[in-house]
Amino acid sequence: MTLRSTDIRLIHFFRKISEPAARLGLFVVFFWFGFLKILGLSPASGLVQQLFTQTVHFISFDTFIILFGVLECLIGILFLIRGLERVVIPILFLHMVTTFMPLFLLPTVTWSGFMVPTLEGQYIIKNLVIIALAVGIASHLHPIRE
Repeated sequence: MTLRSTDIRLIHFFRKISEPAARLGLFVVFFWFGFLKILGLSPASGLVQQLFTQTVHFISFDTFIILFGVLECLIGILFLIRGLERVVIPILFLHMVTTFMPLFLLPTVTWSGFMVPTLEGQYIIKNLVIIALAVGIASHLHPIRE
């Protein structure tokens, strides 16, 4: 077996598993982190509460964090179900807008200096990887039939 043939086999293997792996990874992250919010165990709750106090005033935080956790669990589950990509990806992008808000609304929490994110800031910025995975899943969709 040559290096080239091994390379080709690996490329084909990774192409075959890339979408299921992306779906599973998104499910695990969203469901796990959402479930922690529902249980009141999320390490992100403090950050969410700080953002909540600056933006949401029509619901209690205790209710909001549970609903937010349920939404995250739902996003995770929907990524596992083929055919629901056109539903879950827009929901994901709306969720991502809210998760990026602390970078702008809570700069003292998310930045320790110019372009130097705190641990919380890094936690938020890594969501670019989540967006990239969703884009990769979307790239496998077939056009809608008219």
